[in-house]
Amino acid sequence: MKPKFTHLSASQPIGIFDSGVGGLTVAKEIKRLMPHEDFIYFGDTKNLPYGEKSREAIIGYSQNITNFLLENNCKAVVIACNSATANALQEVKELVAGRVPVIDVINPVAEKVAFEIHQNVGVIATKATVNSGLYRKSIRKLNKFINVSELATPLLVPAIEEGFINHPITHAIIYNYLSDRKLKDIETLILGCTHYPLVIDEIKKYYGSRVRVIDSPKIVASYLRDILSKNNLLNSQNSEGSTQFYLSDITKNFEKISKKFFGKTISLEHKVL
Repeated sequence: MKPKFTHLSASQPIGIFDSGVGGLTVAKEIKRLMPHEDFIYFGDTKNLPYGEKSREAIIGYSQNITNFLLENNCKAVVIACNSATANALQEVKELVAGRVPVIDVINPVAEKVAFEIHQNVGVIATKATVNSGLYRKSIRKLNKFINVSELATPLLVPAIEEGFINHPITHAIIYNYLSDRKLKDIETLILGCTHYPLVIDEIKKYYGSRVRVIDSPKIVASYLRDILSKNNLLNSQNSEGSTQFYLSDITKNFEKISKKFFGKTISLEHKVL
């Protein structure tokens, strides 16, 4: 199959966006898997959490950020936010109009689960993602024999954004949600929000070995690499790729986690769209 995006260059950066720190889990895996790539990250911290916003608001935020990434010459747009994927994926694709590949965080995970797992699957996510039903639809479209139970877990994102990681507050929230009867018989759990891998150890501790917890950022990063490779867009330069971070509101927790993931020398730029 011939490359589709022949007008793009491998040296262009990858664009990534999320409502806050959650997308950093995806960015971290992209950087680990493709260390030579430059990328631009936009965290819409002023408008978080997306999971509590209307569909119309999420579409508006996502379109504005996508335009910003395109204006900055990005060769791909990664929607590193489940709420934005669930509510604005089609609108982002229409805006991009085939100029660059658009990678979301739901469909690559649904594809992997549908073809590798034949059992009861649970999904924890924001209200906006659960209300869309996109995980259930995407998984069952590929494998109708999988039972998918979705549970809205709205308190987790604010707790994580406030820095309550490995903290009694998150312990209590996680225990309360995971003990819900909707998740009683699951054998696999999808973390349907890119914030949730930041507390994956606490989630795994709750389940022990009886439930497989899906690491979505690794799946998404691998999917992106495959798309870039097929289109001859992988940056093969030997130098280490650069990282640029833009935030609609600079927060202490974002600064702390981003520097933990990418080193203390990074800088955060305030950008109002």
